[in-house]
Amino acid sequence: MFVTSSGIINGKFQDKYGKRGTEFNENGIPSYSIPFKIVDAPLNTVSFSIVLEDKDAYPVTGGFSWIHWLAANITKSELFDDESKHAEDFVQGANSWMSPLVGKQSRTLSSFYGGMAPPDAPHVYELHVYALDTLLDLKNGFLMNELYKKMETHVLAEYTLKAVYDN
Repeated sequence: MFVTSSGIINGKFQDKYGKRGTEFNENGIPSYSIPFKIVDAPLNTVSFSIVLEDKDAYPVTGGFSWIHWLAANITKSELFDDESKHAEDFVQGANSWMSPLVGKQSRTLSSFYGGMAPPDAPHVYELHVYALDTLLDLKNGFLMNELYKKMETHVLAEYTLKAVYDN
């Protein structure tokens, strides 16, 4: 299994997916989600889950990576630009924008794509995609630890797509 994104050009995410874009939620958080396509998933795949994280945030946050997007029960192999805002066919978890570090945005408003906004330097963003043999018992607003617990023993394949977003 591998994953591609038309939102990546020459190893970098396009500006529109982060702080240099034009679409933001009511708190000024970038909200235009990245597209991606999953190719050659295992035959018995029932759903996909994703985690979009920024491990380069570790020094900025004082000790943890920043989660930009969690989604589960994706039953198609491609998501298009900006699907997060209007998704009704998969569930989305709470991202790190609800952290007290940035004003504690509500869990509801954080349960969408929360775009890239590296404050100090270009950061590498990792889109982890998991092919699963089941749908997961999760509701909108789930937390990352809940996602990983529900995925245990159900991961058929995984792939990590990496690209840079400039600060």
